[in-house]
Parts: sequence; structure tokens; C-alpha cells
Amino acid sequence: MPGDISMADNIYIVCGATDMRKSIDGLCSIIRDKLSMDPDQSSLFLFCGKRCDRIKILLHEPDGYVLLYKG
Repeated sequence: MPGDISMADNIYIVCGATDMRKSIDGLCSIIRDKLSMDPDQSSLFLFCGKRCDRIKILLHEPDGYVLLYKG
């Protein structure tokens, strides 16, 4: 099932406010640049907006990325 977050090996919370206008490519850049990690691994990355009332979750699956948004 697409977006099955229970399949993630690890969960990472990205500290600091993230620009919620960023999409998959922008969030992957943050993962590479800030965390020095590979976004293509089977991990879930959690991003929080400036006001802490919005989150984005990025998860890589074998057939591509899943981007979840809660606002």
C-alpha cells in the first residue's frame, strides 16, 4: 500500500523550521545537505513548518517517493 509508514526502517525528525513550499526535490536536498544522508533509503523524514502547525513526511518506496502533508 502506498504511504505505509510502518515499513520505514528509521524515523528522522529534521530540526528547525522547513519552508513548507518545498516539494520532494527540495526536501531531498535538505536531507542530503543538512543531514548528510541518502533520502533513497527506507527511512521516514519528518519536517515541521515555521509555526509548528504543519508537517510533511517524506518516505522513499521501491517505486518512488511518497509525500504526506498535514496542515
